[in-house]
Amino acid sequence: MFADRAKIYIRSGKGGDGHVSFRRELYVPNGGPDGGDGGRGGDIIFEVDEGLNTLYDFRHKTKFTAKNGEEGGKRRCHGKNAQDLILKVPEGTIIKEAESGKVIADMSGENKRQVILKGGKGGLGNMHFATSTMQVPKYAQPGQPAQELWVMLELKVIADVGLVGFPNVGKSTLLSRVTNANPKIANYHFTTINPNLGVVDLPNGDGFVMADIPGLIEGASEGLGLGHEFLRHIERTKMMIHVVDAAGTEGRDPVEDIYKINAELKSYNPEIASRPQVIAANKSDLIYTEDEDPVERIRKEFESQGIKVFKISGVSGEGINELLYYVAEQLKTMDQKPITFEQEFFPGDELIHENLPYTVEVVDGMYVVEGPKIEKMLGYTNLDSEKGFLFFQKFLKNTGILADLEKAGIQEGDTVKMYGLQFDYYKE
Repeated sequence: MFADRAKIYIRSGKGGDGHVSFRRELYVPNGGPDGGDGGRGGDIIFEVDEGLNTLYDFRHKTKFTAKNGEEGGKRRCHGKNAQDLILKVPEGTIIKEAESGKVIADMSGENKRQVILKGGKGGLGNMHFATSTMQVPKYAQPGQPAQELWVMLELKVIADVGLVGFPNVGKSTLLSRVTNANPKIANYHFTTINPNLGVVDLPNGDGFVMADIPGLIEGASEGLGLGHEFLRHIERTKMMIHVVDAAGTEGRDPVEDIYKINAELKSYNPEIASRPQVIAANKSDLIYTEDEDPVERIRKEFESQGIKVFKISGVSGEGINELLYYVAEQLKTMDQKPITFEQEFFPGDELIHENLPYTVEVVDGMYVVEGPKIEKMLGYTNLDSEKGFLFFQKFLKNTGILADLEKAGIQEGDTVKMYGLQFDYYKE
């Protein structure tokens, strides 16, 4: 089964917490702090695997979690870093934030490996927090939290040229004739249910990758038929060969067919519809008419719009070389870099926030709050100003310090001490 979309949950590892401990040795009754640092949590990494061509592996397993870092230990022992979790995807996979649809990474071109979610840093042990005023720190830094996301994986094939057109117009036959691809070919609609890729090798050394995009129908851009499932695969193509049944073997008008397919492309993405296009008027071996040549009718309609028309037969080979050489020459005039999608969503900026430690203890009837979080806040806040005092109140509430004081049993009128700051506690 071909799978080109999958929604999965990913979570990096939490950093290990720093440790609180003190040296306890013979003849050293009051040893200093020796709590070690926590280990780093595992990253979530996506990596291109050249042997994959679908996202099938993500259809049955949808949750991927990296390991957490180990906690620090006594005697300055560092917690073990967790192993990274590497997810293998086929080249051309786009990773998007599921809710917003913004691109996180495009696994194509030179981008073969990318860290999507960073594991949390390990917290510092209490040995780092000893100062001249606080020689016995009873707190350590918690490890940074894990990052988590629901992401959408979308596979968009990487091809220079896309074959588009209604079902059963001969796209698969053309692809099998001019490339090394071997698509299934039969005389019924929607024979092609996978985007087939093939390499066109021309005698002069020129070559390009061609993709047979499964047949579109009217309403494909609104989700009708199979076409909607595969429109995304033409997003990377630099040029399109619009294959049309010039003989009208199924009773359809080839000119109307071209307009209908182009309308679907425009409805799906106007930028794609504006890319260079050439028309392959196929099944010329089945044209038997004494009236106007249908290929000439197609030429009159579209060459005046700047779209070149080639009369071809996927069965006999008529006109195919001329078509391929023309396409190769057109590609030479275009940017040679593959079409890639720029990053729009940055998980690190969106998900990481500072997590500094503090402790709440009752000492001699006072509620003592200490830690680098408090020191940092007091260092840049002017509590003598009304604005500064309001910021201080908001800080206590938002960081959870007030909630922790209440858990410790504080009552109105009790004294709170934060280093050189002392104040009486009153509920708002």
